[in-house]
Amino acid sequence: MSLEQVPLIVIDMQKGFDDEAYWGGNRNNPQCEANIGKLIGIWRQHKLPIIHVQHCSTEPESLLRPDQPGCQFKDEAIPNLNDTDNGGDKNRSYEIIIQKNVNSSFIGTNLEELLKKHNWLTIVLCGLTTDHCVSTTTRMAGNLGFRAYLVGDCTATFDRVSPFIDPTTGKPIVIKSEQIHAVHLTSLHNEFATVVTSTELLGLLKFQ
Repeated sequence: MSLEQVPLIVIDMQKGFDDEAYWGGNRNNPQCEANIGKLIGIWRQHKLPIIHVQHCSTEPESLLRPDQPGCQFKDEAIPNLNDTDNGGDKNRSYEIIIQKNVNSSFIGTNLEELLKKHNWLTIVLCGLTTDHCVSTTTRMAGNLGFRAYLVGDCTATFDRVSPFIDPTTGKPIVIKSEQIHAVHLTSLHNEFATVVTSTELLGLLKFQ
């Protein structure tokens, strides 16, 4: 495939997610940030498009509200908007920020329009969290006809309190982050996207 037409879409890599307790605790995949940072570095090296999705919450108590420090990008994924080398195409930016306030990166944004304008029909997805914004964006990408690759070791999630009660304790059942992560990636694979590891992805795109 033409590498020029494969954008890396980095979803919600924001400092607010460093507060594990706020999101449910016990986050899985501690290497997520490092793995994403590696992909970003490779995309920059090859002058490929990177789309940074930033969640700007409208919820009054959210850590991701625009006026909160948690809305800022994590150090591993700070956009580089100073690169003006756009291959002679003044309409093309190699790094773009798209802001959203719902789970899907396509709702209330120009992401679909941007991808189709540049004929970027194959996309690579990563970011936080596996079961919320990453999953929602991936599902919608598949429904919109994009060929999506979701990088499983470049996403992560937290424990979630389920609506079901454990009959032995009378308390809500807590679903562990690793289980949630695995179930969501499994549900997405070969239905909405192809789930790969970062190593497998680089082999597919022949980054050597």
